[in-house]
Amino acid sequence: MHQNLPPWWSRLCLRHLEVGLSITPQISRAKAFFTALFQKLNILDRLLTPAILVFMILGVIIGEFAPHVQEAFDTARFDGVSVPIAIGLIVMMWPILTKVQYEALPKIFSSRRIWIQIGLSMFLNWIVGPLVMLGLAWATLPDLPKYRTGVIMVGLARCIAMVLVWNQLAKGDGNYCAILVGFNSILQIVLYSPYALLFINVVGGESQASVHVSYANVAISVLIYLGIPLVAGVITRFTIWYLVSEEFLVMRFLPFFSPLALLGLLYTILVMFAYQGHHIIHNLGPVFRVFVPMILYFVVMWTGTFGLVFWLSRREGETSLWGYEMAVVQSFTAGSNNFELAIAVAIAVYGVGSDQALAATIGPLVEVPVLLALTWVSLFLSRRLHWKRTGEVAEKPNMPEIAR
Repeated sequence: MHQNLPPWWSRLCLRHLEVGLSITPQISRAKAFFTALFQKLNILDRLLTPAILVFMILGVIIGEFAPHVQEAFDTARFDGVSVPIAIGLIVMMWPILTKVQYEALPKIFSSRRIWIQIGLSMFLNWIVGPLVMLGLAWATLPDLPKYRTGVIMVGLARCIAMVLVWNQLAKGDGNYCAILVGFNSILQIVLYSPYALLFINVVGGESQASVHVSYANVAISVLIYLGIPLVAGVITRFTIWYLVSEEFLVMRFLPFFSPLALLGLLYTILVMFAYQGHHIIHNLGPVFRVFVPMILYFVVMWTGTFGLVFWLSRREGETSLWGYEMAVVQSFTAGSNNFELAIAVAIAVYGVGSDQALAATIGPLVEVPVLLALTWVSLFLSRRLHWKRTGEVAEKPNMPEIAR
């Protein structure tokens, strides 16, 4: 029976066998890497990805089958954002900002490396990022102007919150990340209003209403979602340090306190998805359309920045000011957004039930799973590319690594 098979069939089967044999070792190596990486993670990190997925699903279910949950959340608002969401955001950032080595900042600012990193971050965040989101919004939502406006508003609000979480999970430099977030926050106060005027009223083609955002409103939002946890982090760090000791702070307190950030993240995700679960279910068509520019934006900005820093590190060789930790900081800073500000402005200008507000709310719903996946990609590439880690600041003398 086999003798009747045509010659081309035998060649095709042989070719498939060769391809399968060549791919099998690569699959085995990738599987071994992720198995080893998973075994090195602590219990909270191992459960984080499935926990986020579960909390997302639970949030949507709550939002759909508890129809008055949004009204309940809106009974108390904090600068245009629901108080339950605001509490989660502040709690989420408090432990991360407690871990920043503020005592090392004078040394950091005395080197030229930090100013190069700041310059690159400002270019990516305030020139490249908004233009990329504008182009993607017009390319994918030409017939949905209201949703397009919400997407553009997300692109204009640069990172100040969850980037600290992603940077921590991907083993980036926490000190540099905090500095870049601080600079982005200052520029946000100055630039968000004129950017909104230009990108939405002029370029965005929004004809329903003109967006006028005061500097005071933006400043208040930044002070709430960055200022409160920053002050709490500084006070917590130095109070424990001076009342007990630096060793107790690093070895005992921070490992106990740090998981609060991940719990705050899960709580925030649950509340956000519950808040918009009903809207998502009943606007699936436009919602899935909005997913497209959001996903493309996060992937394009993260991949482009990560690849740029990798190229710079290879180009400059051993004397490079770049490394894996800085690639993580720059890529997640460029690929994240201050959705709190975007949501607050969209609600203030267009109303809580508007399409613009719904589109702005979809931002973090897409950002969470996409950037969580990219943290795993970062950890994989750190070994796959044999990337030399920069320890200029991250490995401070006599400061052991803090386990989460």
